[in-house]
Amino acid sequence: MQYERDPQAKQYVFMTDFDQTLSFNDSGLVLSEMLGITGFANRVEALSQTHLVQQGGELAYLLLHDPDFRRVRKEHLVEAGKRIRLKNNIGMLSEILQSALGGHRFAFYVISAAPEEVIQSALEGIVPPENIYGTQLAYNQKTGAVESIVCLRAGYGKVAVVEQLRARLEVSHDSLVYVGDGSSDVHVMLHVNRLDGLTIAVSENKYITQIARRTILSDNALSVLVPILEEILGWDSMRIRALLHTHGFIVQDWDKVRTDTLTISRTSMNAAEHAVV
Repeated sequence: MQYERDPQAKQYVFMTDFDQTLSFNDSGLVLSEMLGITGFANRVEALSQTHLVQQGGELAYLLLHDPDFRRVRKEHLVEAGKRIRLKNNIGMLSEILQSALGGHRFAFYVISAAPEEVIQSALEGIVPPENIYGTQLAYNQKTGAVESIVCLRAGYGKVAVVEQLRARLEVSHDSLVYVGDGSSDVHVMLHVNRLDGLTIAVSENKYITQIARRTILSDNALSVLVPILEEILGWDSMRIRALLHTHGFIVQDWDKVRTDTLTISRTSMNAAEHAVV
């Protein structure tokens, strides 16, 4: 859904990852289980240890090179998308963001390393296809097999999309919001932070929680409204609860926790050197 420009409303761009951000499971895992291909996690781990593949691009690599995944066709990706379990209320999140919240309006986009066919199928009727930037694949016209990777939306590939959207929508550098969950979001989060945008982590992955300005954990997509409303609009918890209530939701539990994680080990000093005189 595209929004009409309102000179009185400040325009923002809301961008989110897909796998384990809007969904609960990795697209590759769902595809593997659907086709009876075992050991997906081990294959991804093996690729990550070689550093041959951009983090987040493992599934695309497997589709192109792994013998078991070479039988995947476009229709398999579409079917896998229909089987993906999505977080609750993604459509409501998009609707609220695109309304004029306190004079602010957010265009909703998905940027993910998952194949575009998977994301479009999973979010059909929720997010317009033209607002989805996933990994683009080319297929052999005779066999239907994946022939090449046209564009990989992982790592700096996501940064390129952010800059493309920022230029096309003509928004200021600090009018960006990015939501992600894993290591493949590190580059784009650093980029958005550098531009004074808002970055939100939706997992406890240590690589991004140390980078993201906010971290929020919930199985409901509406949860990402909280840091947006607090950081950008300056709303307090009472006003946020009231907004959700007007849309038929209540916040049952809301724990604000700051966690320090430490690893402490003994030094090489001997016991005598530790003695208190």
